[in-house]
Amino acid sequence: MESPPAADMVDLSRPELFLNRELSWLEFNARVLEESLHEAHPLLSRMRFLSIFYSNLDEFFMIRVAGIKEQIRAGVRERGPDGLTPRQTLQKIRERARQLVQRAQKIFSEHFLPALEAESIYIYQGRRLARLPRDTLRKYFQDKVFPLLTPLALDSAHPVPPLRGLEYILWVVFREGSALVPIPQVLPRFVPIHSSHRYGFVPIESLVGLFLEDLFPGRRVKGSYLFRLTRDADIEISEAEADDLLALVEKSLRQRRLGDVVRFETTTGMPAENLRFLMDELGFEAEDVYEVDGLLGLERLWDIIEEVDEPSLLDRPFIPYTPLLLQGTASIFDTLGAGDVLLHHPYDSFAPVVEFVQAAARDPNVLAIKQTLYRTTGERSLIVQALREAVDRGKQVTVLIELKARFDEETNIYWARELEKAGANVVYGMLGLKIHTKGTLVVRREGPALRLYAHLSTGNYNEKTAQMYTDIGLLTSDPEITRDLAELFNYLTGNSGQKQWRRIAVAPENLREMFLEQIEACIAAHTPEQPSRILLVMNAMVDAEMIRALYKASMAGVIVDLVIRGICCLVPGLPVSPTVRVHSLIGRFLEHSRLYIFWRGDEAFVWSGSADWMPRNLDRRVEVAYPLRDPKVAEQAIQIAETLLADTRHAWVLQPDGTYKRRSELEPQLPSFSAQREFLRRRGLLPKSPSFHD
Repeated sequence: MESPPAADMVDLSRPELFLNRELSWLEFNARVLEESLHEAHPLLSRMRFLSIFYSNLDEFFMIRVAGIKEQIRAGVRERGPDGLTPRQTLQKIRERARQLVQRAQKIFSEHFLPALEAESIYIYQGRRLARLPRDTLRKYFQDKVFPLLTPLALDSAHPVPPLRGLEYILWVVFREGSALVPIPQVLPRFVPIHSSHRYGFVPIESLVGLFLEDLFPGRRVKGSYLFRLTRDADIEISEAEADDLLALVEKSLRQRRLGDVVRFETTTGMPAENLRFLMDELGFEAEDVYEVDGLLGLERLWDIIEEVDEPSLLDRPFIPYTPLLLQGTASIFDTLGAGDVLLHHPYDSFAPVVEFVQAAARDPNVLAIKQTLYRTTGERSLIVQALREAVDRGKQVTVLIELKARFDEETNIYWARELEKAGANVVYGMLGLKIHTKGTLVVRREGPALRLYAHLSTGNYNEKTAQMYTDIGLLTSDPEITRDLAELFNYLTGNSGQKQWRRIAVAPENLREMFLEQIEACIAAHTPEQPSRILLVMNAMVDAEMIRALYKASMAGVIVDLVIRGICCLVPGLPVSPTVRVHSLIGRFLEHSRLYIFWRGDEAFVWSGSADWMPRNLDRRVEVAYPLRDPKVAEQAIQIAETLLADTRHAWVLQPDGTYKRRSELEPQLPSFSAQREFLRRRGLLPKSPSFHD
């Protein structure tokens, strides 16, 4: 094999060395879509991936495409690291998005509809509606749908009214004139009409379309056409001008509902004159129109998944494992006093994290609790309840709630007010930065001294997502790390200006520098006899400076293994990346863990933390990476990362052209191995029956 060029002889800024961020994200969503065909999952669990594909795509248009269109309106022509301008990127997004939606519709119609019917689950639309009792349909419409509908006339006296994003809207055509019928999102996407021997579902627009003349008595309906708007949801918050950040976020949320239209979806057949009218009235372009030959809004296939009571069609549930160290009768503080505990959710229970906060709230020796909240459970958060209990018991409670956590703003506003009412010290983030790090600090009196205990994590304090996302959590009483965390909270609440810490690294102050130093140390230490290696587990790899550093490491001979679930702008298999492998794992659980492991010979430096390698994480958010100093805990983390890298059943491998191929197709000689299944097996959580999907 040809020797790689020397790093100092190569221009590492060339566009061909970087994949486009947005197109890489679309390829990630394509992998989510293809997982809906993977027979490792039972039927309704497979359909969950199809639902996630559509939900992901909605958010992508609301945030990423909206941002690109804003750049184009502002006249931005600057090229990204990949060499594309915003306008060129948008054109490629449109092409790829149309391909993916066409693929998704084909999968739904050709794979899922027959597979559902084989399980006596039917979706009735078109001529099939005649098979259902009309009286039953009319009663449902009259009792549960009609009162919620508000027809809107379209004429010179009634211009197009404000229309919500992602709401299904029927354009109804009469012999003379037209009207719009928005279908509120509180209605089910698929109306359940079951019989004793089968499950039946009717798309809501089909049910409404069947009884349009009940909405417009005395008028003859000639036809109806369904459409849906996707609006810009990337709210702008000018914090520098804000006297009251909470009030500003609330105002911005109201504006989000009527942001600019960034996508117009319609079923096939809408007349051209209707479409032109809406384009003029709502201000979108012909290129923003996505015509769908099938059903709109398949992100709400969840309605069917949750309605069908057939456990054999879903992944088998399990009770998460509680690590042995936490199973005894000793208090959690005594346990942590003896050593660190690593948690790998959802295989390991999230209950110890909740119990850590609850124990701190109830322990008379605990004087203070400090915690960051980025996203938490919406309806009933046990974590927040414990914090309120701690206030009631007279403890000092400080909570940093990030009001700008996208799509969780309303939940966070609610909890901020509730905690303020309870008497906690509530801080709404930092000026110009999102607080994305996840951590809890407990200050406990032990004899004449104070001792600190901490929980640090890659995931949020959300009991619900802890059952679906894989995350790494560390419970520790390490005096240096906990002292660092105490100083970090002072940095967050008091803007202390601190730039360095004993053990942890903090963005935007020194996290980027720490990672670069680790890579440089691997390069400097690498020899054929004592090789260096880098193994990273993350959600995204985008930052150009970090990618160039990894190219330098690869050219120096360092083995670079990346397990990147989502976006990856680094290109493997080039002369500058001869030792780089990039895997992406799409499975039952959403891979959300982050591990950064650097070997220099036989010595491993193992870190975890909240940051992906993206400019926003390293420069515009408060993130924390922390070393796993306990040798047993570090070894556990290494085993987790190596197990993920070994997956052949759900892993995809990034190719030099930016496409991904299943590892099982590239290396068919390897035995089938599922990392997520292995983590379940190690804890004795697999079902006993081999015929049951796991």
